[in-house]
Amino acid sequence: MITRGQLINDRYEIIRAIGEGGMANVYLALDTILDRKVAVKILRGDLAEDEKFVRRFQREAISASSLNDPNIVEVYDVGEDNGKYFIVMEYVQGLTLKQLIKKRGALTLPEVQDIMLQLTSAVAHAHESYIIHRDIKPQNVIILEDGRVKIMDFGIAVALNAGEFTQTNSVMGTVYYIPPEQANGGAATIKSDIYSLGILMYELVTGHVPFKGDNPVEVAIKHMNEEIPSICEYDPEMPQSIENIILRAAAKNPKNRYDSALEMHEDLETALDKDRFNEPKVIYKYREKGFDDEKSSVKQGRAARNAVKEEDKKDKRMNKALIIIGSIVGVLIFALLFVFIIWPKISDKPDIEIPDVQGMTVKQAESTLEDKGFEVLGKKKKEASDEVEEGKVIGTDPEIGESLKEGSEISLIVSSGSEKIEIEDYTGKDFEKVKQELEEAGIRVLSDYKDVSKDENVKENTILSQDVEAGVKLGEGDTITFEIPNIYVSYPNFTDGTYTEEDVKKFCDENGLSLDVTYVEDASNSNGAVIYQNRQAGAKVSEGADLRIKVVKNPEKEPAENTNTETQDTGDIE
Repeated sequence: MITRGQLINDRYEIIRAIGEGGMANVYLALDTILDRKVAVKILRGDLAEDEKFVRRFQREAISASSLNDPNIVEVYDVGEDNGKYFIVMEYVQGLTLKQLIKKRGALTLPEVQDIMLQLTSAVAHAHESYIIHRDIKPQNVIILEDGRVKIMDFGIAVALNAGEFTQTNSVMGTVYYIPPEQANGGAATIKSDIYSLGILMYELVTGHVPFKGDNPVEVAIKHMNEEIPSICEYDPEMPQSIENIILRAAAKNPKNRYDSALEMHEDLETALDKDRFNEPKVIYKYREKGFDDEKSSVKQGRAARNAVKEEDKKDKRMNKALIIIGSIVGVLIFALLFVFIIWPKISDKPDIEIPDVQGMTVKQAESTLEDKGFEVLGKKKKEASDEVEEGKVIGTDPEIGESLKEGSEISLIVSSGSEKIEIEDYTGKDFEKVKQELEEAGIRVLSDYKDVSKDENVKENTILSQDVEAGVKLGEGDTITFEIPNIYVSYPNFTDGTYTEEDVKKFCDENGLSLDVTYVEDASNSNGAVIYQNRQAGAKVSEGADLRIKVVKNPEKEPAENTNTETQDTGDIE
């Protein structure tokens, strides 16, 4: 069991769980060496003992770590710690495209173009590294606040140049986005990712997936056999260029798809040019149905030749009789299975819409769903929520509003509480301390200076006001601005005849100012008189500023000489 504060590989300190997957659980952790938040994906305990899964987990991690693209979640580290196999990845926050679509429905065409350009660029980079994603879907794409998108979970990606891969022919992607060749048991290729990108783009444009069904098999069959619904018929104002990109990417026959994700990217760049709005609808060069008949014929031919060789050794009449009898028995068995097993399962249970249980307690939600005929799984999924209080239900998996057969299994998604913190009234508190506290929670802190006279006795760095009211909750990426004092003093009029040089020096020392004195001769003023200051009286000045003054220093006057040359009569007689 992974707990808060636990160290993985003596480096990654677990903060909390942030997700669960089929193969692994994901945790938010602190990289104690680089002092940054990371996402740690740890192979589930019941699978860690399975050598096959361990090999796949490690191989996929190494493949993903070779990718370096701004639109792909980066893999930092891969390892094992006391039997726990882990991958350390870039931690990114934002909505998944699935959450965005659920919140807003269809996106605007410029938004769709921007998102798809980023996705096709990232997928093209992965394909150049011989890596197929195999599970492209809106749940695996995060959109950040600045509009950037990042593809995550290359955990089921496979290197094209790797050796034999366990379960190569198994269907691993989500069924709503699965290419026909994979739904039919074939291996994934580069063009399989392009198909999934086409279905994802369809959902971005329309707000819903093109194929739905009561069960995964029904949806997979539609991917193999049904034409993708026309979005231009759905929305007559839709540019034909947009539909054409979807039709090419989501063609059933891989030969009709784009040859590469880069080719799709280049087509998207001009998709909203006005001269393309009314371009002709795409016509497929190769047939969309029965395009694998040639391969089937080859297989059947080989089987036929083998059968001929076998028949040469046996009695032809007996074989023919056995074939006829076997066919009849096979048809009868299928008819019995259909009547007594398959048909009751399809027809007996009605479709039921999953009720809205958001905001209910777990017990209330379980009771509501069970009353409708659903089976509620004991294991709950937890997600952070700013709208739903901790312990109450956010939603369900499958989603609220979907229609399922009676008895279908449903998981509850329960709120783990808000990750945001409640803002206080920080007026009068030290700005640097408050800034450190908020930035640790991921909040961006800005400052705005207000001139305050030193006479008001306000301390430096004291918060004067804030632009977010107390009680408002902020989280990572949010911004708050504080007003802090720019303490100033006003210059006196040093030239009014009452200030000496010593008076000016004392003023500067008390207020942290730098003084520069120039001595000048001025016969019209007495020595020591301040006759100039570089800043006017009343000007505002902050600590550390320079003040320049001029002080009169006239040379001292020499005593006057006696110019009388007459000899004083002393009355002496010679």
